[in-house]
Amino acid sequence: MITEMTKYNFVLLSGDADAFLRTLQGVGIVDITRSQLPVDEESEAASALAAKLHRAIGILNTVPEAAPLNRKPDDAAEAVISLSAERDALQQQLAEQLAGVDELKPWGDYKLEDIAKLEANGLKMRFYKVRKADFQESWSTDYALSEVSTDDTYIYFVTVSDSDDYNFPVKELPRPRRTYADAQAEIDALRGRIADCDSQMAGLKSLTDELQRQLDSTRIALDRCLANASAERTAENYLTVFEGFVPKENEPQLQPVLDAANVYYIAEGAKDADNPPIKLKNNRFVSMFELLTDMYGRPRYSEFDPTVWISIFFMLFFAFCMGDAGYGLILIAIGFALKSKMPKISPLVVTLGVATTVIGLLFHTFFSTDMLGWNCLPEGVKRLMLPSQIASYDGTMIMAIAVGVVHLCLAMIIKTWQATKHSGLNSLGTWGWTLLIVGGVVVGGMALAGAIDAAVTKVIIIVLGVVSALGIFFLNDLHRNPLANFGVGLWNTYNTATGLLGDVLSYLRLYALGLAGAKLGEAFNAIGTQALGDGGAGWIFFILIVIVGHTLNLAMCVLGAFVHPLRLNFLEFFKNSGYEGTGRRYNPLTENVNN
Repeated sequence: MITEMTKYNFVLLSGDADAFLRTLQGVGIVDITRSQLPVDEESEAASALAAKLHRAIGILNTVPEAAPLNRKPDDAAEAVISLSAERDALQQQLAEQLAGVDELKPWGDYKLEDIAKLEANGLKMRFYKVRKADFQESWSTDYALSEVSTDDTYIYFVTVSDSDDYNFPVKELPRPRRTYADAQAEIDALRGRIADCDSQMAGLKSLTDELQRQLDSTRIALDRCLANASAERTAENYLTVFEGFVPKENEPQLQPVLDAANVYYIAEGAKDADNPPIKLKNNRFVSMFELLTDMYGRPRYSEFDPTVWISIFFMLFFAFCMGDAGYGLILIAIGFALKSKMPKISPLVVTLGVATTVIGLLFHTFFSTDMLGWNCLPEGVKRLMLPSQIASYDGTMIMAIAVGVVHLCLAMIIKTWQATKHSGLNSLGTWGWTLLIVGGVVVGGMALAGAIDAAVTKVIIIVLGVVSALGIFFLNDLHRNPLANFGVGLWNTYNTATGLLGDVLSYLRLYALGLAGAKLGEAFNAIGTQALGDGGAGWIFFILIVIVGHTLNLAMCVLGAFVHPLRLNFLEFFKNSGYEGTGRRYNPLTENVNN
C-alpha cells in the first residue's frame, strides 16, 4: 500500500536554512526534494570523502584483527587505501614473478658475470631444451655442449661458440635474464613487503569504528548540503524555499517542531503531479517482497503497489520452478541458518522454502522421486496430490498455464481499475478488452466445469463480444473521430491477439524449469543407484553422488526459480497491468544513516 503524503513548502530566511535542516534531520520524517548527486564544490568534497571512507572501511573489514599501530596516521582512510593499492601492485608483481620462475629452475644457479666475460672474449652461450627422445649423443662431440639438467620429459643444455654464423638443429631459447636464485630472492622480498602491508592494515583495523562514525557524520552533512543546494532562493537570496513531503500519519509529530521554528509553511495533500516520494506500508509477509518491487522501480503516487501481487505470485512461481518438497526443506534450513548474518533475507528464504515444500508435495516430488510410488503413503494422502495427467496432458503443465491465465486476467482487471480511476468514461476501450478476455475466460471455465450449458454459454459469449466490440472499436477515446477509433481498435486487436498468446505461453517456463530440475535429479539418483550396486563400499559412492548431484541441481534450480518468476512479474504482469514503476523512494532527512 502506498502511504498518503502531505506536501510542504517551507519559507524562511536564508541564514536560518542550515539550522532548519538540522532540526528536520533530528525529526527524521521530512523528505526534502533534493539532488542525489553533488551539485557544488562543498557537496563534491563531502561525496568524495564519503566514498573514500566507505572504501577504507570495506578494505578493513576483510583483514584480521591485530594489535593497533603505535602511531595513528593523520588520514587513516588514505593510509588504508594507499596500503591496499600498494599491496595489489605487489601481488601483481608476485604473480608475474611466480609465472616465470619455473622456467628458470632447470638452468640452476650461475653467475651472469661469467656469461658477460665469455661474450667479452668473443664467445656466445646459447640455451636449448629438447625432448629426451630427440637428443642425439653426437651433439656432444660436434659442438661445445654442456648438459645442465634433465627432467621426466626434457634435457636442458647450453652450447658455446665463437661465431655468429652458427647452425644448431634445435631452436634456440631466449637467454634467461636472471638466475633461479635471484628470482627466488625477489619473490621472497615481494612476499615480505606484502606481509608488511598486511601487518600495517591489520594494525589499522582498530580504527574501523572511528572511520564508520566519520562516514556516518559525512553522509548526514552531505544529505543536508544537497538539500540546501537544491532549495529555491528568492528575494535576492534573502529567502529560501524548501519543498518537502511528510507521511500524513506522521504530521502530528512534525507540527510541534514547525510551531517552535521561525518558519512559514504551506501544507496540502500531495498530488501525482508533485512527484511525491513513495513509502510502502505493507504487512510483515508482503514487506518481505518489497526488495523485488524496488528492483524494478517503486510505483508513482497515482499507481498501485504491486508488492502484494508479487508476494503471492513470485512465491507461487518460485515454488513451481523448484517443484520438489525435499529442496523446499533444504531452503527452510538455509533460511534459518542465514538468520544471524542476513536477517532481512532469512524470512524470505524460509517463506520460499515453505512454498516449495507445499507445491512439491502437491506435485508429489521429493528429491526427484515420485511420492505416488511410495507404499508408505496412505491412499487418502495421494488423492490430495496433483494427478500426473489432466485430460491426457501433464498435470504440472496444465497448472502452469492455468496460473498464468489467472495472473494475466488479474493484471488486466488492475489495469481497468487504474484506467477508470484516472480516465473515467475514457477507459471504455480498456473495459472492452477486459470484458472480452477476462469474461471469456470466466465463462469458458464455467462451461468446462458444467456450471452453465452450451446454449447459455453461446448467448453470454455473443453479448460479451458485442459489448466489448463497442468499447474496443468505437468508444476507446470519446474525444476522437469514430473512424480513427475504429482504426486504433484494429491495430490494438492485432497487438493484443499476438502479444497475449505469447504472454500465456511464457508461463510454460514454470513447467519446463520444474521438469528440467526433476529430470536432472532423477539422473543423479540413477547414477548413485548404479554406484551402490550390492551395497558395501558402494554406499560411500552412492551418498557422495547423491549429495554432490543434488547440491548442484539445487543451486541451478534456485537460480532459474529466481530469474524466471521475476521476469513473469516484471514483463507479463506489469505490461498487462499498465504498471510503470517510475516513482522515487521515500528518503527523509535523518540522522539515522541506516534508515
